[in-house]
Amino acid sequence: MITNNKIKYRQLFIGILMDLIGCLSYVIPGVGEIADVVWAPISAYILAKMYPGKIGKVAAIVNFIEELSPGLDFIPTYTITWCYTYLGKQD
Repeated sequence: MITNNKIKYRQLFIGILMDLIGCLSYVIPGVGEIADVVWAPISAYILAKMYPGKIGKVAAIVNFIEELSPGLDFIPTYTITWCYTYLGKQD
């Protein structure tokens, strides 16, 4: 149980960090959208590895589209995935 909680909160911390990195494109106007082309596949890959299975695949696709779409970088896809995984599902 302790190990599961460690993983759970490590994923939350990493997810918040990744969401913040995704928002960095707003810091430098004009450069951000170019950076998103590089960041989108990296971010989606990491998300898919963090959450194996169907949840990770769906979240990675949503994340990829969100990162490539202008103006949607503010959506915290990693945090939403964590909430769905640990708070939304009833096992």
